[in-house]
Amino acid sequence: MLLRLLRERLRPYRGPLLLVVALQFVGTMAALYLPSLNADIIDRGVSRGDTGYIMHTGAIMLVVSLLQILCSASAVYVGARTAMGFGRDVRAAVFHRVGTFSGREVSHFGAPSLITRSTNDVQQVQMLVLMSCTMMVTAPIMMVGGVLMAMREDLGLSWLLAVCVPVLFVTVAVIISRMVPGFRLMQRRIDAVNRILREQITGIRVVRAFVREPYEARRFGRANDDLTAVAIGTGRWMATMFPSVMLVLNLSSVAVLWFGGHRVDAGDMQVGELTAFLAYLVQILMSVMMATFMLIMVPRASVCADRIGEVLDTSTSVVPPEEAVAPSEVRGELELRGVGFTYPGAEAPVLRDVSFTALPGRTTAVIGSTGAGKTTMLSLVPRLSDVTAGGVYVDGVDVRRWEPERLWSHIGLVPQKAFLFTGTVASNLRYGKPDATEEDMWWALEVAQARDFVEAMPEGLEGPVSQGGGNLSGGQRQRLAIARAVIRRPEIYLFDDSFSALDLATDARLRAALAPVTTGSTVVLVAQRVSTIIGADQILVLEDGEVVGRGRHEELLETCVTYQEIVRSQLTAEEAA
Repeated sequence: MLLRLLRERLRPYRGPLLLVVALQFVGTMAALYLPSLNADIIDRGVSRGDTGYIMHTGAIMLVVSLLQILCSASAVYVGARTAMGFGRDVRAAVFHRVGTFSGREVSHFGAPSLITRSTNDVQQVQMLVLMSCTMMVTAPIMMVGGVLMAMREDLGLSWLLAVCVPVLFVTVAVIISRMVPGFRLMQRRIDAVNRILREQITGIRVVRAFVREPYEARRFGRANDDLTAVAIGTGRWMATMFPSVMLVLNLSSVAVLWFGGHRVDAGDMQVGELTAFLAYLVQILMSVMMATFMLIMVPRASVCADRIGEVLDTSTSVVPPEEAVAPSEVRGELELRGVGFTYPGAEAPVLRDVSFTALPGRTTAVIGSTGAGKTTMLSLVPRLSDVTAGGVYVDGVDVRRWEPERLWSHIGLVPQKAFLFTGTVASNLRYGKPDATEEDMWWALEVAQARDFVEAMPEGLEGPVSQGGGNLSGGQRQRLAIARAVIRRPEIYLFDDSFSALDLATDARLRAALAPVTTGSTVVLVAQRVSTIIGADQILVLEDGEVVGRGRHEELLETCVTYQEIVRSQLTAEEAA
């Protein structure tokens, strides 16, 4: 997967990569030429006392050194820009793919894992690209060139290269084979730490309310210790890498000096040649060490690339139609025909044979116990998930045949959890209508009974909204979410228990204000409070995923036992009547 990811995502950067290779080639050849010049200075200049030759050759060495520095610096600059561009493209690809996921795919991966994959995992592969541009390109050129230059200096010592290089490779291979499983396990442990930390930050109020700080601290401590144990185990193998390389390097240098000294003593080799050969051997082994450093990064980058590839290769279960059907006129008539839905791996379906029709200008309410399938049923209309049986129809057309963007443009959804984005009141309202004017926004806020607290903000419409709306109360968040849906004036309104945080007086005022606004629209209202749905044109009673009652409030009081139990639990006999 790593090679495929690099091949696909680096294709637009072929020009800069070729430039990096060319610059590194010139810079490495310049570095390989320096020991040979140094040998000439020793053998032809120092030994003969020729100052002019020393100065001339020294000047050449300075020019070659400047060329090496210039090429190396340029290669690092171009390589860094290429790696950053690669990382940007991969993050964007992961982000856009996750944006197409339905609830099923998000649940499969989990939000903490998706965050890790789009940040830490991408960073690891990006770092591999950067180090490849600076080290991996240089290493083979230096290794091959160093061997040729060393043999050019003296063939008699070349057998040392045939011993030292394979020994170093075998040593590195053994260590890396022990590190790969550790890197794979480490990424899973990072996911676990992120998941627990995210839960604790999100649920900090619950943790404190139930005095569970010690328990949560122990839970995080266990996950942290598990990650630390794996990191230490892998780090121990990593720590042996450089000492092993340096041991081979130093033993090789001693061997060159030992056997080379005998050849110098025998007159088969010059002192300058021995110095150059030693320098080339060091360069060869240093190139192996650079390759070793890259090989340390490859296993972890490979694991991260696999995880990124899993996201990029996963297609959403909510697939756009090949040939979309576009009704000429959208009225908003909603119909569910024998709808069933089962979560992947679940033993029993959440919904079974649910059928009803919601007409424009009428309000259809859904009530039932917790876990009856109300939210799941509502999520099938905008295709947040697809039905596993039956069909959902808008104006007689199956929603699976609608163009998704067109379908969504005609639906105003207020989710069960009123989520707001970081920004301002105005920016959150413009999620519903990007070109909304101030007049539109104040009108929507007035309908949603949110105008009073927004006007009380010093900044008004530009009042700040923190992440998730954390600086607002639950009722204020719900009212802003309702205003966000109202401002787009859709043909279908879906309210998923959107009035639960409102007091009864505000609830009544809000429903009264919504009535004229939704006159020509279809309204589907999920609620837990009987008082919220008591005036609905049609009430559906859900129990264990099935419709067990259907009708108006008065009819259900006489015919539906489940509805009677819900009413008795909330209202007195006089209020119910």
